[in-house]
Amino acid sequence: MNKSIAEEKMKQLSYRIDPQSKLLYSHELKGGVSAQVTMLEVEYPDGHKKKMIIRQHGEIDIKRNPKIALDEFTLLKSLHSFGLPTPEPYYLESSGEIFTTPCIVMEYIEGETQFKPACLSDYILQLAANLAKIHSIDYSKIDLSFLPNQENMYTEKMRNRPPVLDESLSEGRIRDTIELVWPVVQQNSSTILHGDFWPGNLLWKEDQLVGIIDWEDVAFGDPLADVANSRLEILWHFGIHAMNDFTAQYQSIMPTVNFENLPYWDLCAALRPTSKITTWGLDEITLKRMKKRHHLFVNQAIKKILSSNV
Repeated sequence: MNKSIAEEKMKQLSYRIDPQSKLLYSHELKGGVSAQVTMLEVEYPDGHKKKMIIRQHGEIDIKRNPKIALDEFTLLKSLHSFGLPTPEPYYLESSGEIFTTPCIVMEYIEGETQFKPACLSDYILQLAANLAKIHSIDYSKIDLSFLPNQENMYTEKMRNRPPVLDESLSEGRIRDTIELVWPVVQQNSSTILHGDFWPGNLLWKEDQLVGIIDWEDVAFGDPLADVANSRLEILWHFGIHAMNDFTAQYQSIMPTVNFENLPYWDLCAALRPTSKITTWGLDEITLKRMKKRHHLFVNQAIKKILSSNV
């Protein structure tokens, strides 16, 4: 889009949010994959300035769910009301008069991602505590019917086995093992799942976790699905001891969660990067390390499954 046209659209949007506001600047934030993310800053008559984030979902997400913007806006309102460190949603633009697709205007959280924490043990504890908080909230009075069911999503993934498997990530072994028992009997009550709870979606300020962002993979299902995905991400970035520490911390905070099916959910998490990991723009050393740790993760899960079935 032409820069001047884009700026004019942002002016229109800021006026709709608050006619008293004046757009100071806007710029697109790089790194988004499934959505276009723009930050804008406005100024009010009293001199007060405010930054906001604009999220415009991509074609793939809209095709999957034409109401994705409305659903995410509704969800963020609920999550924020429960005191979770999530961006407060300000405005939903769905008229089609400014943009061809709906967008969400939300709070800009001052913080940054952290991959080299000063104290890894405290960092891991905060990850576990915040994931547990997401899973502990009573959502019974909220209409979550628009959320996809995580088990159904993986059932569909199992059903549609690709013609060429990513054997560099043991996709054949993973699928063969899961398909023998899928779907597993769920031992835990379903709850909201972030869907992609990893360090890249967490914002920190002064060593405190202040923001949980990017909820486009949110689903409803067994909390172990979130735990497993986080375990693999932590293993990739911080090693096996950090992964085990995270698991132990979460178990300590959530003693009622049954971990019997964790190895199966670990394999589901391990299935996610297959056929995609080489598209992430990783350097050769990082890619090799991640594949090695992924192999360890898969072997550990399969070993536990086989030993429990003896």
